[in-house]
Amino acid sequence: MTGKTDFNKSELYTLSIRLGADGFSFSVFDPAMAESPASTCETRAWDNTLPLTANLKNILGKAEWVGRTFRRVNILVSGRRYTIVPQEFFTPETAETIFYHNHPKQDNETILYDIRQQHGIALLFGIDQHAYRFLKEQFPDAHFYHQASPLLECFSIQSRLGNRAKMYVHLRKDAADAFAFSQGRLLTINSYACREMIDRLYYLLYLWKSLGFDQQNDELHLCGQLDAKMQLVDELRKFIRNVYIMNPTENIDLQYITTCE
Repeated sequence: MTGKTDFNKSELYTLSIRLGADGFSFSVFDPAMAESPASTCETRAWDNTLPLTANLKNILGKAEWVGRTFRRVNILVSGRRYTIVPQEFFTPETAETIFYHNHPKQDNETILYDIRQQHGIALLFGIDQHAYRFLKEQFPDAHFYHQASPLLECFSIQSRLGNRAKMYVHLRKDAADAFAFSQGRLLTINSYACREMIDRLYYLLYLWKSLGFDQQNDELHLCGQLDAKMQLVDELRKFIRNVYIMNPTENIDLQYITTCE
């Protein structure tokens, strides 16, 4: 997902930005390049001595594409501060109340939501209030999503192949996000705080068992930051027969963000 983009044609492109725990990533989607739509994908590390907004100002101040007009701007928020609720029980007025039933309250946080109508859920997530205001100033028409939304759309498409129940796990440095499907229907989304391989193994096997998935026939697919991937795969295969590593492993969210539009 790398390459050189002609930003003189920016009004034809979709710019997608991800705010992650480790840094700032962006990609550019060119609809004219159907076989390789993300013509540019780059990451900038955070300066951990600075607050988020200061980091954004430093990075965007040096970006050649800031100030240009894009067909669409998407901003993705990564992290564990998100939750889902059945769409029929959700109203915008209750977003903050529902969110803080599931997460401890934080100062200077804005609660946003994204309706995933096809799956019948509302996905609620938090973003730093100051960073949100700054990004809205820079990109007034930006659309905000949590990273879980494009991952959900990608995994939902993949899950429809075959008749087996499937679990997809997106691994991050300090967490694992699990999406489970049966015959293409979303069963659950769970996020677990875990850094060590043994903790990842415990949570994933616990969820697998609680869903009643079959150890011999159902499938487990891994993606994201897989630093010790073969060790984790080897351990999982002691309990689950069909364990796979997705291709590509990383930046799936940036590749599938356009499916959320």
